[in-house]
Amino acid sequence: MPRVKYRDKDVDLIARMMRAEAEGEGNQGMLYVGNVIVNRLVANCLDFRDLRSIEDVIYQVQGGNYSFEAVQKGNLFYSPARANEQRLARQVLDYWRDHPGKYALWYFNPYAPCPPTWYNQPFAGQFKNHCYYEPAAGTCESVYR
Repeated sequence: MPRVKYRDKDVDLIARMMRAEAEGEGNQGMLYVGNVIVNRLVANCLDFRDLRSIEDVIYQVQGGNYSFEAVQKGNLFYSPARANEQRLARQVLDYWRDHPGKYALWYFNPYAPCPPTWYNQPFAGQFKNHCYYEPAAGTCESVYR
C-alpha cells in the first residue's frame, strides 16, 4: 500500500521537483527531497495543514512565495521528468523513508554548516549540501506514523 494516494501526474510533479532541488546530490539526495514532499502531505500540521494532494504541496505558497524555490526559478522543474526520476518518485510515494529525511518537513542548503534549528525546528541530519529538519517533539505527531 503506498504512503499516499497518487496519480501519474503526481509522480511527474515529484520527479521534476526532486531533480530541480537535488540533482547534484544524486539519487539518494533526490529521494530525500521526495520524502520531504510526501511527509508534508501526510503531516497536516504546522505550515502544512489542509494539503490534500501532491500538487497542493508542490505549489503551496507561504509568505508570498512558493515553498519550493524551483517552482519560481527552476528551469529544471519545467523540463520533462526522466525515467530514473520517475522511478525514484514512485519509490518515495510507495514506501521509501530514510534518515535524515525520514520525518523531515524542511530542508535547505545553507552554503555553510547546518544550524542546530531552522525556524525553531530541530536539525535531523545532513546529506551533502542539504540540511534536514524534523518537527519539534509534540508538534506534529502525524508525520511519525
